[in-house]
Amino acid sequence: MIGFHLLRNRKGDARYYRVDVAYNLFGEYSVLREWGLRGRPGAGAGQRHITWFANLREACLAAERFQKRAMRRGYDRLIQD
Repeated sequence: MIGFHLLRNRKGDARYYRVDVAYNLFGEYSVLREWGLRGRPGAGAGQRHITWFANLREACLAAERFQKRAMRRGYDRLIQD
């Protein structure tokens, strides 16, 4: 699995954004995006979106686009798996 974990810490606004690329049982690649507030009760209750791709190249390009868009919105990269 390939992934990006991003955080945004502004005054009163601690948010996370995660992008993961994974291979599924049907021979497709999926890009999972997850985002929400950190440190709130019910953490992990953020929003999720999955997009499927026919090949790894398309999935990785899409994941990079999602990461760049998040970074333009103020997120900083935390970890790259």
